[in-house]
Amino acid sequence: MADTLMSALAMFLTKSPSMLAFEDQTQDLRIEKPFQIQGVPSDTQMRTILDGIDVEPLNEAFADLFWELQRGRELKQWLFDDQYYLIAIDGSGQFCSDKVSCQQCMVRVKGGKQQYYHQVVAAVLVHPLTRQVIPMAVEPILRGDGQNKNDCERNATSRLLKRLRKQHPKLKMLILEDGLASNGPHIADLQSHNMHFLLGAKPGDHQYLFEQVVEAMGRDDCRCESLEVANGKKKITTENHYVADLSLNKSHRDLRINFLQHYEFDDNSGEVAKRFSWVTDLDLSKNSLDLYQRAGRCRWRVENETFNTLKNQGYHLEHNYGHGSKNLATVLVLLTFLAFLVDQIQEACCGLFNAAMKRVRRRVRLWESLRSHLRHFEFASFADLYTAIATGRLTKPPPVG
Repeated sequence: MADTLMSALAMFLTKSPSMLAFEDQTQDLRIEKPFQIQGVPSDTQMRTILDGIDVEPLNEAFADLFWELQRGRELKQWLFDDQYYLIAIDGSGQFCSDKVSCQQCMVRVKGGKQQYYHQVVAAVLVHPLTRQVIPMAVEPILRGDGQNKNDCERNATSRLLKRLRKQHPKLKMLILEDGLASNGPHIADLQSHNMHFLLGAKPGDHQYLFEQVVEAMGRDDCRCESLEVANGKKKITTENHYVADLSLNKSHRDLRINFLQHYEFDDNSGEVAKRFSWVTDLDLSKNSLDLYQRAGRCRWRVENETFNTLKNQGYHLEHNYGHGSKNLATVLVLLTFLAFLVDQIQEACCGLFNAAMKRVRRRVRLWESLRSHLRHFEFASFADLYTAIATGRLTKPPPVG
């Protein structure tokens, strides 16, 4: 079991495009020592073994790696405003087919054809000033979660929040989500887990809320902040508005929230170029409005730096490595995220990894160099491997044969 799981993780860490390609590569790649594998299974064996794995213990690996960051005192670069950890949550597609299906597949009809598909909801640790993101938990959207996209994501997100709080009972979290999350039941769910929130809100979806905002703009407790901020060589004029103690909507008048809105103005016309709005349970001071609008906007890191990277930077998130009949699709997506998490931690904290990256300049070239070195030489550890890539030379002669 350990060899199978580590071999599958090696498949994603070496960025093999398919399980069959990985089987072919293992004839040449010397992965046993750096990955501590006794024997690599065939692609058929790997699929069969992984399909029956209980995914719950596998989820603990995310918390284990997070605790390593804590013990290494590396989490401080993600600490926001000296008190919160920003957790961005969103969903993404993983698999879709009109032929292949399993017990957990969602089903929909598109273009007159029945489709089977998998989606996941992910929670990642983000920060406005930190490029790397840290996946905290991944929850599959399963058959039975609902009949429409919103219900499916909400039910899976509810399980995700429960998992997050169970794994990190004392972590002070500020949850970042889009406008679909700013509804009464979901906010109640966040509050039940003792999580703060900063959730997107749009006028079209929250008409009653925005009517209250317009009425409240003249109140004494309405906090406004105007700034000129640098954007490259240009300066952008911005305004931040904050209104406290509003009703979320007509259906939840007793649910009181605070409202934050950010404007950016066109330098030539003076008209509004961008507008972003959020609801929150935080009581923000006037001097902190710009700081927290930046927090709200870095929710996009879960889409840009997470899902887009997984789809376009060698991880092949949407490729069907194997579907199985039970848990294979879920096991493989968890291993994909774990491989991404390992890379993100190394990029944020490992000098050798960054020295290797600096030499090859791009991630895709680093993956190519990693495979090339493993193909031609034998390494006892990743430290030796990254040192060889970074320096362009080997500390020991290559093995014979």
